[in-house]
Amino acid sequence: MKTILCENKTFNEINYVEKEVFGREFLQCKFTNCNFTKSNLNGNDFVDCVFIACNLSMSTLNQTMFSNIKFDNCKLMGLDFSVTNHFLFDVSFNKCILDYSIFFKKKMKKTVFNSCSLKEVDFEETDLTSAIFNNCNLLDTRFNQTTIEKADFRTAENYAFDLDSNKIKKAKFSYPGIEGLLAKYNIIIES
Repeated sequence: MKTILCENKTFNEINYVEKEVFGREFLQCKFTNCNFTKSNLNGNDFVDCVFIACNLSMSTLNQTMFSNIKFDNCKLMGLDFSVTNHFLFDVSFNKCILDYSIFFKKKMKKTVFNSCSLKEVDFEETDLTSAIFNNCNLLDTRFNQTTIEKADFRTAENYAFDLDSNKIKKAKFSYPGIEGLLAKYNIIIES
């Protein structure tokens, strides 16, 4: 099958709900107010693209490439990023809703999450070295065998994980957020 190249294009208010987009390579494209809810985006390549106010919730992403992608004010609920193409995977999120998404075993060094909702997200076995969680809600998010060395959680809230089952050397935290690091001990912390 021949790949269709879309380069330096802007897509505004496109409705692809429950549709299939295949055989496409998007280079330096901008998507604004597009709806890809429950779409099949398997096998497409997105390189140097920006998504603004888009909804990709519950879409399938098998072998989809995301390289240098910026998501701004997007709804990305229930996405399984663990099945995306691992080659050159590079994303950043600003004011996004990523609840119930999966990043299992992804390499996400220096990834920035700014003012995002990350409720019940799966970061198990993910490499989040030097990642930034700025003003993020991490309620019930799973960290297990996760590398979060040098990651910044100072302004994040509602995180809780086992210090013994994650690599946390030089990670940054602030009070009262550190209470989530001691939750497994069932102790009372008073200020």
